[in-house]
Amino acid sequence: MDVLTVRDIHKSFGRRTILQGVGLSVAAGTLVGIVGENGSGKSTLLRILAGELRPDRGDITRIGATGYCPQTVVLNDALTVSQHIAYFWAAYGLHDRERADELIHILGYEQYLGSRVAALSGGTRQKLNLTLALMHEPSLLLLDEPYQGFDWETYLRFWHLADSLRERGAAILIISHLVFEQERFDRLYRLEGGTVRDDTLVPA
Repeated sequence: MDVLTVRDIHKSFGRRTILQGVGLSVAAGTLVGIVGENGSGKSTLLRILAGELRPDRGDITRIGATGYCPQTVVLNDALTVSQHIAYFWAAYGLHDRERADELIHILGYEQYLGSRVAALSGGTRQKLNLTLALMHEPSLLLLDEPYQGFDWETYLRFWHLADSLRERGAAILIISHLVFEQERFDRLYRLEGGTVRDDTLVPA
């Protein structure tokens, strides 16, 4: 079953055309990547898919809850990690923090629960951002350069987490300017010239 279906998405800013006829689908339990050069419109597309930005034309169908992790981490520097978790726990209307605590353990940053975001490294901020996007167990996860700033151990932890999410039936869409391990993806698209083409079978 497809949890995300995208049909004929167009987007321009003034006279500059960014997207022209993007179409793709993401099925439950799959990992899909969109690769493109800087400035190709990847982040614009992901913002549209997340509902943060309206397309000029086209249709998007999402099924179930969506988790969105933008490239620019949107956190409050004055709040601690625990305070962020508590805020999103209330915003999502969750009954407990069990999933959030599990994600914090998987990503390995329990020691920073009492730290303010302003004191965190870029990698730890990204871990928190990912936790906030996942703690309500969305059926669709949209990630913009999710492993940016991760060290090697955290990079491996991320892929372990991605595998466990797929086993739970979640769909994951990752956009990146570069993909090193194509074999991890069920489908890989290339965004170029305002549209996408299936790049799954193209060798690295």
